Amino acid sequence: MFISASISKKLSDIEKEHDIKIVYAVESGSRAWGFASLDSDYDVRFIYVHKKNWYLNILPKRDVVEYPITGEWDIAGWDLRKALFLMNKSNPVLFEWLKSPIVYYKNDYVYKIIERLSKDYFSPIASVYHYLHMANGNYREFLQSSEVKIKKYFYVLRPILACLWIENYNESPPMEFDTLITQIQDTALLEQINELLKRKKFGIELGAGPRIKLINEFIEKTIVHLEETVKDFNPRKKPKQELLEEGFIKIIEAVN
Repeated sequence: MFISASISKKLSDIEKEHDIKIVYAVESGSRAWGFASLDSDYDVRFIYVHKKNWYLNILPKRDVVEYPITGEWDIAGWDLRKALFLMNKSNPVLFEWLKSPIVYYKNDYVYKIIERLSKDYFSPIASVYHYLHMANGNYREFLQSSEVKIKKYFYVLRPILACLWIENYNESPPMEFDTLITQIQDTALLEQINELLKRKKFGIELGAGPRIKLINEFIEKTIVHLEETVKDFNPRKKPKQELLEEGFIKIIEAVN
């Protein structure tokens, strides 16, 4: 209750400081993924709207609100126009925000418009390449030596499982790790991952240790599989931009 009230107060202060209206605010980090440690910070992300005249300009204006990471808080947001521009590019980060299980504030009317648009603009190919790039980068950097940082397994497994979800269901993947791992059928592999997950949630130190052979083999095999199958994905035809513009206008009018 205290945290919820603190976040509400912070969002209200941000609105006053920048003369904006926040229409959607969520948790976007390990707390939303479901493998937060006891000392994990709060990754608060939001979409906001300016007054109507702010959008009537010739030169571009700053379209993000960002604050330095302090203590347990990591807070940032995107202007509505930026959010919809990124939706046009099928930005997976935005789709994750829309599926966050931890919502701090939601304007239902605005959310319905954005969520409906997201179904039209979701690109399986763009999303798989995004998550594959993330998985490959983290795997090469953290998990290929004989001794590895154990917690980094989650930062490779999550994007890989997100790719598999897209392959299996042709939709934007859920954020919750517990949902993503339901795709794993190998009992021994699942037991090892769940043991790491339990240790992380209860704040047991996941420092350096020997690489976990079974998990590494799964990662390597799945990356190879995904790099091959993504080539055969059928690209979706992008909707006309009028859809985004109509949604943008409806939201601006409703909020103002």
